[in-house]
Amino acid sequence: MGVAAGEILAIVGESGIGKSTLLNILAGLDEADAGDVRIEGIALSPLEEEARTKLRRERIGFVFQAFHILPYLTLEQNVALPLALISADAAAARSRAQAMLAHVELDKRGADYARDLSGGELQRVAIARALVHRPAIILADEPTGNLDPGTAGRILDLFVSIVRAEHAAAVIVTHSAATASMADRVLALTPNGLHPVHG
Repeated sequence: MGVAAGEILAIVGESGIGKSTLLNILAGLDEADAGDVRIEGIALSPLEEEARTKLRRERIGFVFQAFHILPYLTLEQNVALPLALISADAAAARSRAQAMLAHVELDKRGADYARDLSGGELQRVAIARALVHRPAIILADEPTGNLDPGTAGRILDLFVSIVRAEHAAAVIVTHSAATASMADRVLALTPNGLHPVHG
């Protein structure tokens, strides 16, 4: 299974089949029983934990169903966090975080805290944070699972446009047919592996 820059791949399957585990394997958090994961040609399994963590911080972005926005940081600080973890220049990190907040239409809210935001706004912050460090791949676990259908649709449109603009690859695991429908390709995870979904 490969995912190209700017491509969005959706993975669907029954609850408990292992979709989240697959994302953890792609992120280098869990080991695969067979095969290998490569990010920009770099195999994860031979890497020591420190090197794997470094690669994860620099080249992978994460979007979670539960948002995971830190309540004691401003939105700008939340978005800039991945840049701080890779010791980016503070002024450059702030500028990039502001630009990403503008991408998700929250540029006037950078000094606000998470408690002041709706679920849709929190997920927009999460998307900005996932893409702020220009990762090679975005891994998204049910990214609109906590949102109403109307908000979810707007968030998905935004997600797709930013992933393409930033030339990232994206892998989304989802139960949602609407979420899967916006992907370039859909694979079903079954006990027998991954299989293309047609139509």
